[in-house]
Amino acid sequence: MRQFIVLGSLFLLLAVCASRADDEPFRPEPGKFPPLEKAYAYRGELVFVDHANRRGSIRVQGSGMFFRNDPHPFAMLPYGVIHYHGAPADLRDIPLGTVLHVRAFLPPDPNISAVPVLPVDNKNRDANHNRGAGIAPAENHVILLEDEPSYCRREGRVWRLKEVDLRNNEGMIIASCEPRQGGDGKAVEEKLTFDAATRIWRGRECLSVEDLISEGTLPAGGKKSLDGQGVLLGITWRPTPDGIFTRFHISDIWLDDVSMGRAAHNQTERHRAFIRSRWMGAWIDAVEYGRFGRATVTATLFGGMDASLYADFKKGTPAMINAVANTLKHTHGAYGPGHMASRGSILEVVKLPEEPPMGSSGLQIRFETDLIIEGIRPGRVVRVRSNDWPLVQVPREEYLNDDSSSLEERFPTPAIFPKY
Repeated sequence: MRQFIVLGSLFLLLAVCASRADDEPFRPEPGKFPPLEKAYAYRGELVFVDHANRRGSIRVQGSGMFFRNDPHPFAMLPYGVIHYHGAPADLRDIPLGTVLHVRAFLPPDPNISAVPVLPVDNKNRDANHNRGAGIAPAENHVILLEDEPSYCRREGRVWRLKEVDLRNNEGMIIASCEPRQGGDGKAVEEKLTFDAATRIWRGRECLSVEDLISEGTLPAGGKKSLDGQGVLLGITWRPTPDGIFTRFHISDIWLDDVSMGRAAHNQTERHRAFIRSRWMGAWIDAVEYGRFGRATVTATLFGGMDASLYADFKKGTPAMINAVANTLKHTHGAYGPGHMASRGSILEVVKLPEEPPMGSSGLQIRFETDLIIEGIRPGRVVRVRSNDWPLVQVPREEYLNDDSSSLEERFPTPAIFPKY
């Protein structure tokens, strides 16, 4: 038990995952992008995904026995940004078990929260049963969700590999996460496991542990110094023996910038295709109403996308806008997002002068339509389609019928399953 207490204290200190500031909890205001620095930060293992509703559950790292921690539900804010392999992503892209960094807020409107609403001080409450505090923060509406390499690239950090201990193509690596430009003296060494399934990326190659043993980079067995080599790591979690309750596992090692760049490129292409078929999220800043249903709409496009997607919105080109729920599910009709969407043309694309906050692209479009629909009102969330993008039908779980105010319609019950 004494060993456990010491280890628990160490991991609480390590927690790049946990922000313990005593600042007043922050609740975002509708129609405003909240400042990232006000978000509560934590880290944990992705254990459940409901991609259609942009929500899931994370086993949050705390001070106690990690395996005892209940999965903690989270919901993406409509403008929440997801990064995987250093590139834009959707929840469906991230494998279960991936360790993620989270930046989140209190629910903007608790009455329509897609996940449980908790007491605002819940992150400070001890969950007992050897779980400790911090594993169920009330800040469960996420503005930024990113895997380990995405976090390190954004923060300018790398993992420095110090030593490997290898037996039968599996073992332990001692490493520390440090600033890329030089250590700050505060990095704490961690022990991480790896095995024969760990993927090692170098340039255009995908290597195995056996490959590195064959070429002499790794020993066939025993310990070897790795001289602080800088790499990026993909990190997961799995149950471990020896009474160690929070030891993370390496799924991927990127040895150079070329290999990481290729991973980011592949993920970017996947996400570009996804957004082109589902349309880009935005919210309505203003509506100038005309006669007989005509209107000019000003909307801010959400951030976190590839630049080429924003470039598809040009002055004078046709476009479509459709109302969506806060989960970004299309509403108003079951014949596809284009069925009830407002059609028109883009009058202007404006780049806002200030640096855009997290969640915002910093781009506004002004759009003229001759048929404004009910869901397009100031403060409402929409999806916007460039005329260059394919017009396709989305699967049933990704749109709402006319009864979009129904809780069961927004989050289907088991009744959606067929009866045999």
